Amino acid sequence: MLFGKNLGKYLSLDETSLSNGELYTILTNKSAKGKKGAIIAIIKGTKALEIIAILSKIPESRRNIVKEITVDMAGSMNLIAKKCFPKTEIVTDRFHVQKLASEAVQEERIRLRWKIIDQENNDIEKCRKYNQTYKPELLSNGETKRQLLARSRYLLFKSKSKWTPTQITKAEILFKLYPSIEDAYNLAQGLSTIFENNTDKNVARLKLAQWHNKVEQTGFKSFNTISRTILNYFNNRATNASAE
Repeated sequence: MLFGKNLGKYLSLDETSLSNGELYTILTNKSAKGKKGAIIAIIKGTKALEIIAILSKIPESRRNIVKEITVDMAGSMNLIAKKCFPKTEIVTDRFHVQKLASEAVQEERIRLRWKIIDQENNDIEKCRKYNQTYKPELLSNGETKRQLLARSRYLLFKSKSKWTPTQITKAEILFKLYPSIEDAYNLAQGLSTIFENNTDKNVARLKLAQWHNKVEQTGFKSFNTISRTILNYFNNRATNASAE
């Protein structure tokens, strides 16, 4: 489905599954706000070359009116935007970036949880050899390390200001035992703070540079990818919410 007449200056490009796991690429006009005239294209699949061929049916002079297009972090979406709208500012959606940052925190938690599970299994096996009963260490909040890592999932998605008293206690124990999780959590929250509290691109550039230095110091590879993608957001604070 292609509706070139609906093209506008500010667009969103995203992919979605409409049914049975089949992916479609959807290009929308932000100014229509989801109403009549919002859909520019709905194309089955996400292969960049196929999408580019279809969108190129819209005259180039018409495509050149586009000033800004927001995309997710998929390489194919960036390629489509660059080829079809070469004079356009491409903005990586901040919510996809923040989601990736949250996932990086969870990756560290899960990595450490599996490490504890392996250690527990080894300890249980040793106890069996000597006909002993395995008793895991209980922390000050009554949980084992394995339980602490499993039950800390949701508090790591939230800012500290939204933690309950129980979550505050849990986080204090978690961060003391596993400082790498605290480092990852602080990086993710720091990125959210930059997005939420900075409207000036130059100020944001400085804040992001400082944030990037912290990423390099901690050595989290997942955050290195994030730090290279986000500055254009501060031009107009545009997101891909309309596509969603």
